[in-house]
Amino acid sequence: MAERTNRNTKTQEEAPESLIDVLRAVAKERNIGFEMLLEALEAALLTAYKRHYGPEANAIVSVDRATGAYTVYHRRAVVAEVADPKTEISIEDAGAPYQVGDFFDEVVQPKDFGRIAAQTAKQVIVQRIREAERDTVFHKYARRLNDLVTGTVQRYEQRNMYVLLEGRDEAVLPQSEQVPGEMYRINDFVRAYVLDVKKSAKGPQVILSRAAEGLVQRLLEAEVPEIADGLVEIMAIAREAGSRSKVAVRSTRAEIDPIGACLGPKSSRIANVTDNLRGEKVDIIKWDDDATTFIMNALAPAKVVAVEIFEEDGVALVTVPDYQLSLAIGRDGQNVRLAARMSGYRLDITSESEAAESRANYIAQRESGELAVEEEAIAEEELPDGEAVAESLDLDADLIRKLEEFRRERLAGGGA
Repeated sequence: MAERTNRNTKTQEEAPESLIDVLRAVAKERNIGFEMLLEALEAALLTAYKRHYGPEANAIVSVDRATGAYTVYHRRAVVAEVADPKTEISIEDAGAPYQVGDFFDEVVQPKDFGRIAAQTAKQVIVQRIREAERDTVFHKYARRLNDLVTGTVQRYEQRNMYVLLEGRDEAVLPQSEQVPGEMYRINDFVRAYVLDVKKSAKGPQVILSRAAEGLVQRLLEAEVPEIADGLVEIMAIAREAGSRSKVAVRSTRAEIDPIGACLGPKSSRIANVTDNLRGEKVDIIKWDDDATTFIMNALAPAKVVAVEIFEEDGVALVTVPDYQLSLAIGRDGQNVRLAARMSGYRLDITSESEAAESRANYIAQRESGELAVEEEAIAEEELPDGEAVAESLDLDADLIRKLEEFRRERLAGGGA
């Protein structure tokens, strides 16, 4: 439809003298679009008008972009025969130069609408400022996703830690992302990893983590210039937060020792990482594309005699000297768990004296199909809380999945 109006039939209601200047100042200071503010003001004025004077009329509101003057119109369509007087007007009543299909806008602004408009304008400005600030915070931390931030502990609620970032932005460190044994008091400084940024009704929610593998990665990148420059790449990380982490690295240049670069002079670099992790041990191991060699490296400090991989089963039979069996397994099985997560294989460790018998048993189970049945039964067994007994397989499926995603991202990005 074409639009023709008779908007000059009445004087427009003048906006408060400084409204247009205020809108321009707000737009500039808060980095909000001036046109967006005006459109929001028009929509709010229309809502206020309908709330006070009824929703029946097909009203529209216009704000002059130069002066800030606002006018309320009753819009009707020009028709040959009127069916609904509230939304239509005959071509005879509209007069020249209107034609059928045009819009006929008539000023219907009440005399006391100025007070309502002033209140509405204030509400719109305040609301848009709040929304703009929320968007600014969201986009600021969305850009820092998977990065390190530093803040001060503000308070605790239901064991969740609330952290003040940059002195004004609030973030939350959920209990699930806290490290067991770490204690922070109010106003203590805390360095954390930005795990996620979400929008909510109360504003942007920045979720931090002290337990993520990414925290170890970012700390190493901050301490080791060779990693930041792409000369050394982090290929895989397995972590049991608060206790121990294993990090696999490789060099993109033959003359650079990746382990030495991460350790630094007198192990100063890795010591700084450990301090940031509040004493958590960090083992740096050498990455190798050959799975057998990598598994041997991953089980350090234990020495490995032999590794036999059954690719189709995702199993590796590992033989170690008798005197190093407990070292290879680690306290509470920690060393073999971390190595399994890094390599992606289920590691079956045995001593040299029992290696032949252990291998024969495995082959027999494998050929008879008992192994598959056993693994299926273990996978279906559930703990009281409903979680599968993944530790029986020395694997944590979720962590391995994250590891594989992390490894693919690193390979695809070329170490960037």
